[in-house]
Amino acid sequence: MNILTILRWVVDISIVWAIMYLLMKNIRNNVKLSLLFKGILLIFILNLLATKLKFETLGFFLQYVIEWGPIALIVIFQPEIRTILEQIGKTQLLGRHKVLTVDERERLVYDIIMAVDQMRKARIGALIVIERDVSLMDYINKSTNLYAETSSELLVSLFFPNNPLHDGGVIIQGDKISCAGAVFPTSNNLKINKRLGTRHRAALGITEETDAIAIIVSEETGRVSIAIKGELYYNLSIDDARILLIDELRPKQESFEEEFDEEEDV
Repeated sequence: MNILTILRWVVDISIVWAIMYLLMKNIRNNVKLSLLFKGILLIFILNLLATKLKFETLGFFLQYVIEWGPIALIVIFQPEIRTILEQIGKTQLLGRHKVLTVDERERLVYDIIMAVDQMRKARIGALIVIERDVSLMDYINKSTNLYAETSSELLVSLFFPNNPLHDGGVIIQGDKISCAGAVFPTSNNLKINKRLGTRHRAALGITEETDAIAIIVSEETGRVSIAIKGELYYNLSIDDARILLIDELRPKQESFEEEFDEEEDV
């Protein structure tokens, strides 16, 4: 019975830990929900301070917010809550980018950067989205499926102005181009520069809802930008874009091992 009790506790705690891990991971990948989580955490900290310091008015107000806040949050943030539940269902235990070898990952980045550099010089607009842990199959299913080897020549041809698919985005899974002509949700962030076009807003939109990486080439200016986790790295040089892609596509375990080796060398 003691062994069964211990096993029951281990399984129970493991399930709770797995649920909390998935929730926290998907909250982190969703910009809106991560801000909401920080706000809730701040309210609880203020409530604790109000109780300790005996701020009766502030404590009464915060207690009222804590009691009725969950109902208001469910009503106001219903779309975001639905999104995170969908993301939990779409999250892959092992993203395709993680199974790439170092050579395959470097080749992928090389082909993307070569295409981006050519399109930048020719002022060809482009939107390239790289899938990571959160599946993008919903967007792939609604676009033109390709599943072709990634190459700079193919990427440039897909975004060429006379190509019927040039207005949409390209999705890369692992080192394969899964589709072209994909349509993504546009960001409603009011802080976005009004001069930024639809491609930039779509790149921010998909990175706010998933952990994907979005590379944008501006048709008007030829500037290269990369969106990650709802943040836009605007007007990057080709070298900066290459370094950022390599760093973001590198598995965390590999990054940790490299940092550990560097500390040992020091």
